[in-house]
Amino acid sequence: MHHEIVVAGFGGQGVLLLGKILAYAGLLEGKQVTCISSYGVEMRGGTANCSVVISDQPIGSPFVTEPSVGVVLNAPSFEKFEPLIAEGGVLIVNSSLIENPSSRTDIRIYRIPCSEIALELGNPKGANLVALGCLLAATGAVSQTAVSGAIAHFFADKRIALSGLEEAVRRGAALVGKDALAAEAKSVHT
Repeated sequence: MHHEIVVAGFGGQGVLLLGKILAYAGLLEGKQVTCISSYGVEMRGGTANCSVVISDQPIGSPFVTEPSVGVVLNAPSFEKFEPLIAEGGVLIVNSSLIENPSSRTDIRIYRIPCSEIALELGNPKGANLVALGCLLAATGAVSQTAVSGAIAHFFADKRIALSGLEEAVRRGAALVGKDALAAEAKSVHT
């Protein structure tokens, strides 16, 4: 198993945190992991992306140029990274903020209203965790158990209910494979 993942969005959307959670979950499972973050000039509101490699084998390079998995949380990130996803790869799109259609027919696209679901759950900053759940269900890159451990690690000192964060992940995962989601994903290509 080898996953090269890019997560991208605006600063403040939890892009880098999502990458750190993935990487830490991989470590908890004894996998080889790299994680590299990149920020725009301004942190909040600027661009941010994170490249994560999770593998059962030694990793030759931490740089991701043709990701097998992409998570894009805003339209500029969609425009930049959608063409780079490897053939046969997975692209998770925050359809709450991205209306752009894709012309790609060689990748699996999951259009998830991450921001709307996060708002429904009472955590407007939780869109990244909804997308993480989708990524887990679509790829199996790491287990839900490892992600729960990573969430507990990163939020240990915060005054926030871990159950709410884990619910956001579960909601994203539950959307993968549903008939409505499959129909929406297919409509992207028409």
